[in-house]
Amino acid sequence: MRSRYVAYALGLEPYLLETWHASTRPASLDLDKEPKLRWLGLSIKSHALQDEDHATVEFVARYKIDSRAYRLHENSRFVRDDARWFYVDGEIRK
Repeated sequence: MRSRYVAYALGLEPYLLETWHASTRPASLDLDKEPKLRWLGLSIKSHALQDEDHATVEFVARYKIDSRAYRLHENSRFVRDDARWFYVDGEIRK
């Protein structure tokens, strides 16, 4: 989770796509499109293993667009495939 946050902050689309599970991976993320986000921080609220190959992470990521601050609160699902963890999808929380 932390490495994916850093990849978003640095605009590392190839890393984000390679750590996204093939079953749900988009063709591209278009991170270079406007508006530009400025990431401010990540807070991991909880994490849980469902079994040895499935996990969830609840996080809040803060960012700014222009001078306005926002937060992304998500429950993300991850799956281990061939000894590597991949992001599957997430549910946005309010």
